[in-house]
Amino acid sequence: MIEELRDRDAVGLAALIAAGEISAAELLEATLARIDRAEAGINAIAVDLRERARAEVARGVVPGGPFAGVPFLLKDIFQEDAGVTMTMGTLALKDHVARTTCAYVRRVREAGFVIIGSTTTPELGLKATTETVLHGDTRSPWNLERTPGGSSGGAAAAVAAGYLPMAGASDGGGSIRIPASYCGLFGLKPSRGRVSEGPSIGEGWEGAVCTHVLTRSVRDSAAMLDVLAGAEPGDPFVIAPPARPFAAEVDAEPGRLRIGFSTRSPVGGRVDAEMVAAVAGAARLLEGLGHVVEEAAPDIDGELLARCYMGLYFGHVAAMTARIRRETGCASSAFHADTRALALLGRAMSAGEYVALREHWNGFARKLAAFHERYDLFLTPTTALGAARIGELDTPKRMQAIAGLIDRLGVGKVLMKSGIVDDLAFRNLERTPFTQLANLTFVPAMSVPLHVGADGMPVGVQFVARFGAEAMLLRLAGQLERAAPWAGRMPVRH
Repeated sequence: MIEELRDRDAVGLAALIAAGEISAAELLEATLARIDRAEAGINAIAVDLRERARAEVARGVVPGGPFAGVPFLLKDIFQEDAGVTMTMGTLALKDHVARTTCAYVRRVREAGFVIIGSTTTPELGLKATTETVLHGDTRSPWNLERTPGGSSGGAAAAVAAGYLPMAGASDGGGSIRIPASYCGLFGLKPSRGRVSEGPSIGEGWEGAVCTHVLTRSVRDSAAMLDVLAGAEPGDPFVIAPPARPFAAEVDAEPGRLRIGFSTRSPVGGRVDAEMVAAVAGAARLLEGLGHVVEEAAPDIDGELLARCYMGLYFGHVAAMTARIRRETGCASSAFHADTRALALLGRAMSAGEYVALREHWNGFARKLAAFHERYDLFLTPTTALGAARIGELDTPKRMQAIAGLIDRLGVGKVLMKSGIVDDLAFRNLERTPFTQLANLTFVPAMSVPLHVGADGMPVGVQFVARFGAEAMLLRLAGQLERAAPWAGRMPVRH
């Protein structure tokens, strides 16, 4: 029974509970058994709330809702659940307990989910790999020597390993789509304002961060977006509601779409042959389904966009580490060397320099909108390179030593001019240069698991839509899922 349940999506599990074929308590214990069998090798759980979940189910306090009784894992950053530890992957917050419950978690609970814990994330959600001093290394269920990606790496690993069919995730530069690609999952980043970040956050990273889930099935993602979508009082940006429920879009035909594609890295880096093959295969599939597919890309300076993204990155790391130090009294040594270097760069940047970079975002959005006047969607690889080996992306000791010395001396401008900035930017974005465009232009984008590499690792392709067009993405994703099903493609059971 445990193995049979592993293959069901969240909508399917909720239906079993509603029909009385399984109880919430039985499903919870089956889920925990799968976690216990595999977690030692995968290490996807940051905070374990199983005893609280058992008590809630036993008392019958789980609310009704479309997912009543289905287990759920939050992400261990900004998905605040009052009274629960939220570490954000850093030693500085290892004992931090959330004081409030955010709108996201409240809506998860109201939908009937049973929260059983939270998943690992890189320190402060800053990397596309999930390896921390606090929690250790989270590993891909497809290959335990490789990362599941980040920053929603723990969520992706948990879902791919079959712990449960859906987990909380967020995306400020690819953090839903990158791990979706590496772990063979479906990952949708919504438009700005589609899911509230409140109440403690207005808009994460100037609206670049969006919160949703990682799933195996398209219908789970759509049904969950129906649960999560909608503004909260005081939200700074309110998006128009959908014409009908997102769940209704999955089985609807998308019509004949015009799709432009590109496999060239916007930062001039390498693009692995498997990623090119994934896009080529997707293009053939799309043409076979009646869509028009041709090579075309928005007229956007990819290197400028990367610099703008890194400026956002530096500035927010500086602000976040300063706030944590102020609130906890921790020393700077509580953070990883990479995080300290990023914060130093943010402190060295002037307000004027930051604003000058931020002003370019409108230009990117205008040019992407011009592209979308000609093409419904933009197709790219989700990532340029495959999942890194554990430890492969660690900053070399020499660079750590230089950055540490400059940090102690407090001369950030020297670091800005040392060449380390360019190296950091390229190291951060060479593997994953395709995803930041959707964040800085606030549009929805999705990674779809259509390809498997020669090494057996999954490879996703990305579709970028115009603002507010999640329905179009879900219609196409549903069509692709029917035409080239991926549900049966799962890693070796650990």
